[in-house]
Amino acid sequence: MVDLFFNAHLRADIERKLSVFERRPIGDESLRRAAVAIVIVEGDSGQAALLLTTRPAGLRRHGGQYALPGGRLDKGETAHAAALRELEEELGLSVGEDRIVGTLDDYPTRSGFRITPVVVWGSAVGAIHPDRHEVDQVYHIPLADLLSPDIPHFETGPDDHPILSAPLATLGHRVFAPTAAMLYQFREVALLGRDTRVAHYDDPAFAWK
Repeated sequence: MVDLFFNAHLRADIERKLSVFERRPIGDESLRRAAVAIVIVEGDSGQAALLLTTRPAGLRRHGGQYALPGGRLDKGETAHAAALRELEEELGLSVGEDRIVGTLDDYPTRSGFRITPVVVWGSAVGAIHPDRHEVDQVYHIPLADLLSPDIPHFETGPDDHPILSAPLATLGHRVFAPTAAMLYQFREVALLGRDTRVAHYDDPAFAWK
């Protein structure tokens, strides 16, 4: 049974599992670099949760979709720095690099990015102040949701590539790759200690633009 209370023990356990994980970067320079933050915070009754957002419907890219806080890297910026910068810009949550507990595999998207997921130990939920130009809603997804046996869910996409999604009980429906793929790998590596890879899974057509 995984201990999912937001405490020092959970942080140490996640950090340990990520430290022995052999991360796989993507070196394809035709893909633009981006980073997202998988932010672990304290949820209801002391249980650990992660922050998930929906983007405003009117945005040119990925409007209305579920997303992790993040965006493209500025020139000369590291993935760690970009993830923390985007976290502050989107959610008003300012944390230092000492809160980074690890990094997962790069994920390539049909929209032309190679995304680096950075796992961040966050703070109390009251510290969040979303930028409404970039964030429509913020959800606190209990880490227990990720342990559902219904995750991952697969369907066949173009060229017979499997599209990965994750049904989340708190939302009442599914989140699709790339977000779902990164959350699934977070579950497998950081919570369960498995060397599961996800870069070969596809994202659905609605996420390609």
